[in-house]
Amino acid sequence: MRRIGIEALGPKPRTTKPAPGHKVYPYLLRDLTVERPNQVWAADITYIPLPRGFLYLVAVIDWASRAVLSWRLSNTMDASFCVAALEDALARYGKPEIFNPDQGSQFTSAAFTGTLLEAGVRVSMDGRGRWMDNVFIERFWRSLKYEEVYLKGYADGREAKAGIGEYFAFYNEQRLHQALGYRAPMAVWREGAAPGAHGHVDNACALTTCPQAQQNQQQTEPLAA
Repeated sequence: MRRIGIEALGPKPRTTKPAPGHKVYPYLLRDLTVERPNQVWAADITYIPLPRGFLYLVAVIDWASRAVLSWRLSNTMDASFCVAALEDALARYGKPEIFNPDQGSQFTSAAFTGTLLEAGVRVSMDGRGRWMDNVFIERFWRSLKYEEVYLKGYADGREAKAGIGEYFAFYNEQRLHQALGYRAPMAVWREGAAPGAHGHVDNACALTTCPQAQQNQQQTEPLAA
């Protein structure tokens, strides 16, 4: 069923939940030509199915090159795993001119937007319910799920982290894109990135858990969702 795209009609986890009182920023990408790395970054959250629940995956990508700059898995929708992914991307790849997520509470939180503003990054946000405003990362989720997640059927969080990490390494360094002149995303990013930045995604700390789960890890195997 996974291989041919058959799935249940039941509800899936909502990954975009606005929070009352959080500031929403205007969409800055309309009619903007994105033509170089680190001009625009984007982020989004998707769910990763497991036999007994879900994990949540956030990724930061560069629009021009389609490169995945950072990612984190979490068993909660707390904003901290998104902030961790953002801080990692900023530390490794410099900073973008504009950062564009959706209006989910994680991305409108003071912790997330504050990190961007402190770094001198302009904040843009998708229109509510307008997935086309962040179409590149939506296409990326489809590739990840149909080429990796649905084919593997991870047994637990460990398998999910390992499988997703391997896919991202393949995607960044080997998967050729017609829109990029049949080059790999990280090759395109390196060609146009600022000197001193390097194109390597660290998978070692990509698994984030809530405090209670971290405490439980000392007694049971990590993140058996």
